[in-house]
Amino acid sequence: MKLKIFLTIILLAAQAAIAAPKADKAAAMLELADQSRCMTCHDVDETIRGPAWRDVGKRYQGKPEVEEQLVQKVLDGGGGVWGAEYMSANKRAGIDNIRVLVRWILTLR
Repeated sequence: MKLKIFLTIILLAAQAAIAAPKADKAAAMLELADQSRCMTCHDVDETIRGPAWRDVGKRYQGKPEVEEQLVQKVLDGGGGVWGAEYMSANKRAGIDNIRVLVRWILTLR
């Protein structure tokens, strides 16, 4: 019985250790997105003006070749993929930050 309790505690501690970095990364990505003014039109789970980022992650799941296309779309703006709304160019965020955010968005499901 004591072994079972011990193993349960170890399992819960391991799960918490795995979840903490994910939560920290998500918080950092949301902070970067907010500073880059992405959150004006986007949200992780809800469609605002632009698509929910989870929907973007799902649409492009398993398509790593799309990363650079999305980076350019954020940098230069564009439209027609998610409806009639046009995405404004976001050069102020900087290409390195855009690339980090796009990579993160592509991991969302």
